[in-house]
Amino acid sequence: MTAAFQASLALRADGLLATFNRAGILSAADVHVGRRLGAMGAEVDESVLLALALVVRSTRHGSVMLDLAKAQVTTSLDVDDDSQAQADAAPLPWPLPQDWVARCAASPLLGGPLRMLGSQIWLGRYWDQEEQVARELLERSASRPGDLNLTTLNQGLNRLFPAAADEDQRIAAAVCALSRVSVLAGGPGTGKTTTVSRLLALLREQDPRCRIALAAPTGKAAARLEQAVRSSTDALPPEDKTRLGELSATTLHRLLGWRPEAGSRFRHDRTNRLPMKIVVVDEASMVSLTMMARLLEALRPATRLVLVGDPDQLASVEAGAVLGDLVDKTVLDLRTPQFAERLHQALPTITFQEQPVSPAALVRDGVAILSTNRRFPPESGIARLATAIQKGRGQDALDVLRSAGPDVEFVEVDDDAHLSPEQLAGVRAEVQECGVALLEAAERGDDAAAGDALQALERHRLLCAHRRGLRGVQYWSALAARWIAEAHPVVPRADARYAGEPLLVTTNDYDIGLYNGDTGVVVNDGQGGLIAAFGRGGEPIRIPLARLGAVRPLHAMTVHRSQGSQFKRITVLLPPAGSPLGTRETLYTAVTRAEEHVRVIGSAEALVTAVGHPAARATGLRERLQLRGQDDSTS
Repeated sequence: MTAAFQASLALRADGLLATFNRAGILSAADVHVGRRLGAMGAEVDESVLLALALVVRSTRHGSVMLDLAKAQVTTSLDVDDDSQAQADAAPLPWPLPQDWVARCAASPLLGGPLRMLGSQIWLGRYWDQEEQVARELLERSASRPGDLNLTTLNQGLNRLFPAAADEDQRIAAAVCALSRVSVLAGGPGTGKTTTVSRLLALLREQDPRCRIALAAPTGKAAARLEQAVRSSTDALPPEDKTRLGELSATTLHRLLGWRPEAGSRFRHDRTNRLPMKIVVVDEASMVSLTMMARLLEALRPATRLVLVGDPDQLASVEAGAVLGDLVDKTVLDLRTPQFAERLHQALPTITFQEQPVSPAALVRDGVAILSTNRRFPPESGIARLATAIQKGRGQDALDVLRSAGPDVEFVEVDDDAHLSPEQLAGVRAEVQECGVALLEAAERGDDAAAGDALQALERHRLLCAHRRGLRGVQYWSALAARWIAEAHPVVPRADARYAGEPLLVTTNDYDIGLYNGDTGVVVNDGQGGLIAAFGRGGEPIRIPLARLGAVRPLHAMTVHRSQGSQFKRITVLLPPAGSPLGTRETLYTAVTRAEEHVRVIGSAEALVTAVGHPAARATGLRERLQLRGQDDSTS
């Protein structure tokens, strides 16, 4: 393709912007934004314009800021796939860090579209959002709830967490109950949802009329949260079950009141706050900095916020890693003296190590991590694999997969090689078995057909890091569709729909309550027609096909889209070694979607490389909490 027709090239760019664009470091959009903001601020220094375009690129890749002193190293770690060869072709004329920092510090863009702290540079919008989030967290953490009877809380904790094995959940519930802002962290199977439901029962016992909101970043995650909370509520003592009733969950966008004409603004903000006393946000690792800023400003001063999630999973698609910034594993066992005393009153048999009081320490007081896995025995293959990935032990992860246990399987193949029929046999048989079960259920047309079809849909899932290529969603979706058609041919209607077609929603549709990432299936409506059914934890939601928005056939999906979901069995297609998407968090997130069996397809090199490559999102929130804490404590 000639340069004139390459959408990635900014043809009018010159100087450093053109050089970095043609090397594949900067996209055309990065260059255009950099040039436009530079023109608005009368900035002509090409090294400053390069910094501006690079921080736009950094934000596009999920980071909130760019450290100019480390830009050459960090930027090379996340070059787009198609640009890697170009980026490696020749050395680039990177500005000298010290001179670069000085030039940016003297730029007229500072205070406007750019902000700086030392060698770190932000877009003004994200600087302001980090400042807001840090301020809100510190102010809310400094205000301890005074509405609890600690004797009643102690009795409730002993009633709802009676077993010795429940100690980590009992402590976590006490920490969250005693904090205005709390984080309940833990991996899959550690009992986060069980702890949440019992925590809510404790708080409802103290205030039976308190209003509770359950929310998650995506519709799929919200549906799973609602289903899981209702399931765990059924196991509560009758009086606690009655207090909670049937709680429903929604997306954060819907909770805040999405306004299609207002971009990232919502109906609920600091002038129209949410009327809730308790807000629980599940899958909080997926919450971006912008969404966290919007949520915090919409909460009343006395509202409790409980963030639930796994900081080791993939962060938000948008910029920020708020949950990861709040969970500092090096100081989890430390509490400030006042908070430790209140915890001891609620749990007299447990003592806590104390740390010096500071505003940042007050935020850490509300963080609790669940570490006991209740889904898998510690010796199970999935548990050992997830632990090895989480701890960055690539060779251990490889050894677990090669052990060929009953719940793990490794199909070892070179990164650039096609799989042989023998290597494909296991995944092909599984795709066909689940696909045929889905088709047969969807074609029945009886009352139970939709539910059975949705259950079949969740039995196995192909997960890919990439969208294109030999290990991408497009390739494996087409392959899986062909396999299923060979085992159970179908005749689509004129509109190409057929009973048993799996669906993935790709955009939010608030009018009918479907959200990006929701999955469903086309089923026989029992009257000779077809209708789409989507799972919501209870009875399937049925949507006329004509009312569906943006959907595509679902035979494989990206790991990012799978967050908030669980499947009986999964097959993970590893990206090639060295791929920017081959990270520890990607692999950990994929593996922990499985309940019964994990199959990994790829090379040993790709596996070990991914485990040893944690995703590095550059943010300033953790340091900002520390700095503001120091400033506040010395003022």
